[in-house]
Amino acid sequence: MSVLLVGISHRSAPVPVLEKVAVTDGDRPKLIDRLLGSAHVSEAMIVSTCNRVEIYAVVDAFHAALSEVSGLMSEHSGLDLHDLTKHAYVRYSESAVEHLFAVASGLDSMVVGEQQILGQIRAAYAAADERQAVGRVLHELSQQALRVGKRVHTETRIDAAGASVVSVALEHAKSVLAIDGQERANLSGCTATVVGAGAMGGLAVAHLTRAGIGRLIVVNRTKERGERLAASAESAGVISSAVDLSELTKAISQSDILVTCTGAVGAVVRLADVHRAMSSRDEQKQPLVVCDLGLPRDVEHAVAGLPGVTVIDMETLQHDPAAGAAKDDTVAARDIVANELSAYLYGQRLAEVTPTVTALRQRAAEVVEAELMRLESRLPDLEDPQRDEVANTVRRVVEKLLHAPTVRVKQLAATPGGDSYAEALRELFELKPGAAQAVAAPTEILRKDGTVDSDETGAAS
Repeated sequence: MSVLLVGISHRSAPVPVLEKVAVTDGDRPKLIDRLLGSAHVSEAMIVSTCNRVEIYAVVDAFHAALSEVSGLMSEHSGLDLHDLTKHAYVRYSESAVEHLFAVASGLDSMVVGEQQILGQIRAAYAAADERQAVGRVLHELSQQALRVGKRVHTETRIDAAGASVVSVALEHAKSVLAIDGQERANLSGCTATVVGAGAMGGLAVAHLTRAGIGRLIVVNRTKERGERLAASAESAGVISSAVDLSELTKAISQSDILVTCTGAVGAVVRLADVHRAMSSRDEQKQPLVVCDLGLPRDVEHAVAGLPGVTVIDMETLQHDPAAGAAKDDTVAARDIVANELSAYLYGQRLAEVTPTVTALRQRAAEVVEAELMRLESRLPDLEDPQRDEVANTVRRVVEKLLHAPTVRVKQLAATPGGDSYAEALRELFELKPGAAQAVAAPTEILRKDGTVDSDETGAAS
């Protein structure tokens, strides 16, 4: 069994395509169930963020499983399979592991080094586990990826600036709201409206609070959740309130910054809403900065054409140079990922050969015991001290004979094609295919046998 990854992200597709493939929290359980119903998928996890959708599946056949997973993505997004694969990337086995480690480290994020991805991977794992879609392979892979991500953030300065999609968007907002041509040092004196009280909304409120926002309005379908988020800002010294969606236009009319991050399927902020809000403050001639961080978009595209309105969306951020991390820190992070990948794969290959070694030792022990029983029947009068000495001698001989090959096969297992040595042991000593598993219940591993051509481990075509 190996891990197959099929994904689309900001690196491979424009925002309109990302909007179509986006997976909401409501979509995810149904899609996971569909994946588990596929003939060649035994485990599945969907990582869905504002700039990526990635399906990780444990599969028993590459081509058949790729067809099943790609077909499901095509059906979900409404994109023709040919159009979908132009923007998709596929990773298999070791390549899939390496990619998840890089994603968890923030190396593949739109804003390099952002830490929110760790929470998103954790949420993806929890959602899959809830649907009983996580087995030993994805459990170990996910937990190791989270550990790698934490190590990168601890040992490098890749996130030293505290960068995230939100912080980069707010830096744009500071430029637009400059006073007398001078960019603001903070957002004091400004009012911000945040639409959405989920994880991204909480992140937006935290960044706005740190940026010194003067007043905050939280708009959410469920007012109680909005009130909890507003209360957290209030406790940090920001004048805050929460309203429901019916008061959105009024909230916008009072704001300098509008941040949207709802995860809704359709637009939440419409042209008419913003037009009415801007009309009510024509005399003040206040500009409005709209940070649309939703995927799909929360704000109707036509809003960007209104006078005095600047829209900063995911497409804007996709090409922002501020999204990069310092070169040295990026190199250091990639080195950690490479080392962790080697260690992980070594552990997985070792786990594969260990059951075979265990079965071999079990077979040897059975032979020894059978011969000692035969000795007992032939020499029933043998005294206990002599019998024990003979038994110990036979066991020492067998142990010494097995020591070198069993140690060596574990060492060789870490090399490319190392699984072939375990296969040789099974063949030479006539170990039944199921014997090792029955003895040691091994961990399922990511195997490199069945390696695909280079075009199957890169972009799908």
